[in-house]
Amino acid sequence: MRRSAAAVASAVFFLAEPCVVGGLIPWLVTRWHVPGAMSPFAVLRMATGGVFLVLAIAVLIRAFARFVVEGRGTPAPIAPPDRLVVGGDYRFVRNPMYLALITAILGQAMIFDSLRLLLYAVIVWAITATFVHWYEEPVLLNRYGDDYRRYRQAVRAWLPRLRPWQPDLEHSSDAS
Repeated sequence: MRRSAAAVASAVFFLAEPCVVGGLIPWLVTRWHVPGAMSPFAVLRMATGGVFLVLAIAVLIRAFARFVVEGRGTPAPIAPPDRLVVGGDYRFVRNPMYLALITAILGQAMIFDSLRLLLYAVIVWAITATFVHWYEEPVLLNRYGDDYRRYRQAVRAWLPRLRPWQPDLEHSSDAS
């Protein structure tokens, strides 16, 4: 896929998926209303949630861009990348986009003091983990074969590595 087409398709998918799941639905749940008095704890909770939200949005944008630049495709299953995407945040965890989406929901749960958003985040994670396990991983294994198998062995799905995976170093140590 040409990069320009991949960029447009990724932007459309970004509006359709993370913006709805991580923005519209949390807004429908909370109307972005902060309940109660502003105690020092509430201010700290909101500030922490705001940091989570900003970091999550940054990771989401980087991940979508990575699909266009490195993969020459989109994160959408209907227009997958030509190449396996393993750079950037994908060197630390296999699912940075999904983790960022869940973190964005959790950040809003903190900002708006919403147990309903906390429960929603758990539901989103359960659905996402099921989708990844039963659909996405078999498709990636079929499409990218040994490259995905090596990547999956080196990088965890949900718990980020402390140090980035470096496939070039792994291949050179395998040859030794």
